[in-house]
Amino acid sequence: MTDDDTDTPGSESQVDEGENELPVIQLYGLVEELSYGNSALKTETEMFEKYYNKLESRDQRPLQISEMKMLETEFARLRIKRRSKSRISTDHLKSLSVDQKCKLVQKELEDTKDEIRHLRANAERDLQYHEAIIEEAGIRCTEVQRAMHEFKKDILKTISKKKGSILATQKMMEYINDMNHQRDNIKDKLRLKNVSLKVQRKKMLFQLRQKEEVSKVLHDVDFQQLKIENAQFLKAIEARNQELIHLKLASGTTLQVLHVYKTKLQRAMEMSINLEKEILLRNELLEKIERENLQVEKDRAKAEALNKKLRKQLASFRVPPVLLYVREKMLSGDLEKTIKMWERKVEIAEMSLKSYRKAWNKMKTTNEQLLAIYPPGK
Repeated sequence: MTDDDTDTPGSESQVDEGENELPVIQLYGLVEELSYGNSALKTETEMFEKYYNKLESRDQRPLQISEMKMLETEFARLRIKRRSKSRISTDHLKSLSVDQKCKLVQKELEDTKDEIRHLRANAERDLQYHEAIIEEAGIRCTEVQRAMHEFKKDILKTISKKKGSILATQKMMEYINDMNHQRDNIKDKLRLKNVSLKVQRKKMLFQLRQKEEVSKVLHDVDFQQLKIENAQFLKAIEARNQELIHLKLASGTTLQVLHVYKTKLQRAMEMSINLEKEILLRNELLEKIERENLQVEKDRAKAEALNKKLRKQLASFRVPPVLLYVREKMLSGDLEKTIKMWERKVEIAEMSLKSYRKAWNKMKTTNEQLLAIYPPGK
């Protein structure tokens, strides 16, 4: 860190010497580079100060025996380094190496991850607590609403019907006694549950104390063995995490393929539905054509039978002689003339009948008028 600080005055002197030579654009570029480097150094020093403050706070707080055993060698090494650094600082300041910086950064990253993990656990615990409170409030609200409904149904209706009667007061007292009895039962259940939870708490505290005593009895060899096992478990966890990542990637690809096949299946289902509708229409059209074909076959059979009949008639038909045809024609003409003559006579008779009817009606009306004017008795 001090090497970078010692490099900056030389660069500033070079910039001061080359101000007359470099153009303004290059000077701006150098200023931006220096500001970027300074910001990086600032963040780095802040991180180192944060780590140093954590170490100081660890030195000041009281540690447990297990933590003192685990961190004794590390603190001794750090104290030796600090003493050597304080001795060397009179001559010249040393900067941290790249490996040390990397270790510090990794340690800071792990600490931040732990903090995030603890914050997430606390947030989840708070969320579960608030969800439990909301659920309890909802249950309580439903119970209160049910109790209000039962009270209105059982008590208020009877009291409204029988005001001032002894039955209404007895009903009210019975309801209050029942509610008190239910509350006593709930109180007894909660008391028993509280006692069982206290017993479980004592058991867990006893187990925790036993674990702490066992951890105090552990030696350095056991800690080394635990470290080795921890490293093995970390490797296994890393392998499982890699396998999980591969499985997630595979599941993502399978989900994409499944989505593609789902879309294809949906299209195929729509196509099958359309084809089924078209098949139904075609079947209906085919049935209609078959019915028309049967009707046409029947008509054709009828036409063939009629044609055969007409052919037979035509085959058995004989033309009469000419004189007979002329005679018949003359006879039909005479008959037509007589028909026309009789039709004319019928028309004349109808006209005369109409005139007679008119005259008869006129005479009938005049007679009625005369009878109305001169009655027969007078």
